[in-house]
Amino acid sequence: MNTFLAQHLAAQRDALCRLVAAPLNTVLSLLVIGIALALPSAGWVVLDNLRGITGSASGVQQVSIFMVMDASKKETGEIEARLREARAGNWRFVSRDEALKRLQASEGMAEIIASLPRNPLPDAFVVEPSNTQPESLEQLARTFSGWPKVAHVQLDSAWVKRFDTFLRIGKLSISLLGGLFAVALVVVTFNTIRLQILAQASEIEVAKLIGATDAFIRRPFQYFGALQGALGGLFAALLVFLGSLLLAEPVGELVSLYGAMFALHGLSPGNIAALAAIGAVLGWMGAQLSVAIHLRHIG
Repeated sequence: MNTFLAQHLAAQRDALCRLVAAPLNTVLSLLVIGIALALPSAGWVVLDNLRGITGSASGVQQVSIFMVMDASKKETGEIEARLREARAGNWRFVSRDEALKRLQASEGMAEIIASLPRNPLPDAFVVEPSNTQPESLEQLARTFSGWPKVAHVQLDSAWVKRFDTFLRIGKLSISLLGGLFAVALVVVTFNTIRLQILAQASEIEVAKLIGATDAFIRRPFQYFGALQGALGGLFAALLVFLGSLLLAEPVGELVSLYGAMFALHGLSPGNIAALAAIGAVLGWMGAQLSVAIHLRHIG
């Protein structure tokens, strides 16, 4: 057991020495890996923030319930009771008088409202559902429509569907892009390890002749690929963080114009760890493939 651990520690030290011995090559490799991992990661962050922005914007993904004009306070109270029982999300009551005052406050509407013989607006409830999936919103709207004294239920389901479709297409596109970059990173690591193997070809052959196993020969290269990939993943996380930092203020100003309170967020600690792990796995795969092909040729 001690021998096994000693061999792995020696392989890790060897991998670290290889990285430090060629600083320029290491920096260039980390740039390539970091940028390749940062692009799909930034795409995921953008999509996640887009969903958060629309969820916090005023009037987005709300269901409005309009009562009939002659609805009494008792009938309005029954709708309130039904909303409490349904537990569909947050809701608020907007009386017809309150709605009229808001309309009068709008530019150019005061004179028009004053000329009307009576208040033409009904009592209403504005519901902000906890589940904002398009199918759930439509089902909720159908349920509300069947309640007594409900004249109309308003839901911009077409917009919700379009936005949800856009997010799904965006996620699929980023997944495909991430897959292509993953293959590219394996190829980059493969080529880097291949050059190292060619430079040490005679040493590897001598090691084989004196009884070194394939696992012993592979181990330093595997750790090198994994370490390089993990550092590249951390560099990618740094790039995404810097991008989020630069965009936070202008995005916040833009979102505030639409009546939303939103703070742009980047990668979480779990995301950063996952990014480093993905880089390490891809680097390990490239190294494993490169060494396996070489050992097959000399075996």
